[in-house]
Amino acid sequence: MPNYSILAVLAASVAAPLVSAVSSQAYTWKNVKIGGGGGFVPGIVFNPTAQGVAYARTDIGGAYKLNAANDTWTPLLDFADNARWNYWGVAALATDPVQTNRLYLATGGYTNSFDPNNGNILISTDSGATFTASPLPFKVGGNMPGRGMGERLVVDPNSNGILYFGAASGKGLWKSTNFGVTWTQVTSFPSVGTYAPDPTDSTGYNSALIGIAWVTFDSTSGTPGSPTPRIFVGVANLGSTNIYVSTNAGSTWSAVAGQQTTYLPHKGVISPAEKALYVSYSNGAGPYDGTLGSVLKYNLTSGVWTDITPVTGSDLYFGFGGVAVDLKTPGTIMVAALNSWWPDGQIFRSTDGGATWSPLWSWLSYPTMNKFYTYSDSLAPWIGPNSVDGTPGDLQIGWMMESIAIDPFDSNHWLYGTGETIYGGHNLKLWDTTHNVSISSLADGIEETSVQAVLSPPTGASLISALGDIQGFVHNSLTSPPTVAWTNPAWSTTADLDFAGLAPSNIVRVGTTSDGSQGLQVAMSNDGGNTWFQDFGAPANVSGGKVALSATGDIVLWRTSGNGVLVSQFTNPFVAVPTLPSTAAIASDKLNDTVFYGAASNSFYLSTDGGKTFKVTSTLGSSTSPAKVVVNPKVSGDVWVSTDTGLFHSTNFGSTFTAIPGITEAWAIALGAPQTATSYPSIFAAATIGVVGYFRSDDMGVNWVQINDAAHGFGSASSNCISGDPRIYGRVYIGTNGRGIFYGDTAGAAPPPTSTASSTSTAKSTSSSTSTVKSTTTTVSSSTVKSTTTVSSSTVKSTTTASSTTSSPPTSTGTAPAFGQCGGTGWTGATVCVTGFTCVVQNPFFSQCVQS
Repeated sequence: MPNYSILAVLAASVAAPLVSAVSSQAYTWKNVKIGGGGGFVPGIVFNPTAQGVAYARTDIGGAYKLNAANDTWTPLLDFADNARWNYWGVAALATDPVQTNRLYLATGGYTNSFDPNNGNILISTDSGATFTASPLPFKVGGNMPGRGMGERLVVDPNSNGILYFGAASGKGLWKSTNFGVTWTQVTSFPSVGTYAPDPTDSTGYNSALIGIAWVTFDSTSGTPGSPTPRIFVGVANLGSTNIYVSTNAGSTWSAVAGQQTTYLPHKGVISPAEKALYVSYSNGAGPYDGTLGSVLKYNLTSGVWTDITPVTGSDLYFGFGGVAVDLKTPGTIMVAALNSWWPDGQIFRSTDGGATWSPLWSWLSYPTMNKFYTYSDSLAPWIGPNSVDGTPGDLQIGWMMESIAIDPFDSNHWLYGTGETIYGGHNLKLWDTTHNVSISSLADGIEETSVQAVLSPPTGASLISALGDIQGFVHNSLTSPPTVAWTNPAWSTTADLDFAGLAPSNIVRVGTTSDGSQGLQVAMSNDGGNTWFQDFGAPANVSGGKVALSATGDIVLWRTSGNGVLVSQFTNPFVAVPTLPSTAAIASDKLNDTVFYGAASNSFYLSTDGGKTFKVTSTLGSSTSPAKVVVNPKVSGDVWVSTDTGLFHSTNFGSTFTAIPGITEAWAIALGAPQTATSYPSIFAAATIGVVGYFRSDDMGVNWVQINDAAHGFGSASSNCISGDPRIYGRVYIGTNGRGIFYGDTAGAAPPPTSTASSTSTAKSTSSSTSTVKSTTTTVSSSTVKSTTTVSSSTVKSTTTASSTTSSPPTSTGTAPAFGQCGGTGWTGATVCVTGFTCVVQNPFFSQCVQS
């Protein structure tokens, strides 16, 4: 634990927790069902020799195995924890056609500074039930530009101990000869790739080299038991040689003669019976770009290239991504538009090797479309619309379509990945007769959302979520998908949300669109999030950040992403709050409408005038970056703060804080239902208590139990959000960055406590007796904020007078519960505590029942 300067100490009678070794409690973990929508699926691969075996990879949500009997998917990488969070970025996958229980995943988040870790090849010999990691000496970018190219990782179909992996960022082509255990660079390979989407990007994200695009074995060139002689490799070179071939099992390489170099080769797929290589091209690396492209066919016998691009001229306004061949029906090929955003995505099918094509839609007579499909979103009803008509712009087919696959054992079964879900169906061959196929959302089990915030209010729905790309939902059921998406306003991403403590059906949410194209980025609801209305007091071109709603719901405090802290009452224009740092974590008191809290660096801030001004009341040890401020919904002034140096607790509006021993770092924290009616609310924390994990305390931090297990790591602890359920003891919601929302319930008795509260305060509390707050005017353009607030510099006493609003409703029993309020200015409730607890004055406005 860090050392703290002691400027004030809590009263000696206040119990201080003493944390010892943390035990574990069994929990049952399930996904909150959103319906298998919300994230990009850049790769779907069927095993060519084992019926019903298929896998999907995602850019931030790990990998999944198909359950062919019921069209569901099983996640394979939920064990990824804080140290292995980048396992959820899967840049490539390979399923072994010889030993079909073998599966390989190339994992890593980013190749730039976003991720400091090198990548791994994860090796499974039991179809993804368990994995062994083979470290690579370079980074792998599962969420980098070009991540839909591929597959970059392949198994030699004739000698399955041999694998190839094409790396990015100039690292070249790599080979393993021992089932992926060790890897060596293929130094004879002539190109590492020269294309970067934006070489000037200073973040390194778009300026990173895309590298090797795909590797494909020509199985027909070899015999079982010997390395396959002919191997094709596509490289992200624009305007120069981009496809190479080896005819001697990788010893030497040469450019394939006659190739086109105008575009980047995205996919290279062999049709063995035809002895043909099909290649899709785009002028961008994807998944978001690509305005031109082509499709070519290479005859393996004659060495002749044929341009078989399905459309030309004004009909060609996109590149091409996913390519699939029907192994049971030679000559049948499908190719997807990489990025056709309007009037919809597009997929083409040919049954004669690309000589002729038929589309999934065509223009009947502009602006009416012929849509040659039926559509069902029953597994994710919010995707919609569920009906098919001639209207352009429904985006039912999808976008960012880098993966498309036909079941090698069933020509009617097809799947394709989009930027939002997996679609497909089971009557594909009707395309060639009635020219009308069924498209359904078939991503059940793939919960790939990036969760920004989770909220479990005391009334109404159990859960409300703020999500990346798909706004968020009111989850009236945890086991059934939501039916509708938010409207009025509708944004792509919700950054944060909050509820009013005294009127919990009042909700505020903020969005992330900064250009004004999707409206002002603050919305209000007075019916628990079912319907919304725009807060027209919000300034244009201001977005993101965090939000706090006052106890009655009339005041919104908004820490924006780039425009400082703003406050508004009664939807009036937001004004600047210069006395609170722009990086502050914020929260509202849930019972006192005028009280707000903030934490930045090692300072704690209090506002008693509805968020207009803030004053420093105390310090948070040696913290440099507070993560979360959480307030007891039943007691005013009872505040918890998680920081990079631990967890802090105050019972007096932040005048003083107690550092909870044993916790060296804490990120997300939440309060949930108490264990008994007389107990303090349960505390949930993503924290380091000896190890990084997820923990619960039922006694104000005296004892903790770890509630996650080896099978549930939840990825990056610092990226996740949590909420305790105020109505169900032990239940917690964990929102992850890529694997959606989990909810956990106790599955066994908690271990017995190992510590008891001491009779004297041994934990150090820190406070400033006085604090000088330098107030500066935040200058905001008059076009965005109509008024500004100027506060002069002043010296602020640390003893801030809080409103005399009653902190907790009176108890009808005449006895105050454990840790409950038992006195204070304006208090009309019970003043006698339950047995074993004594009423202790914390400040003039709040007395609390603490252990005797």
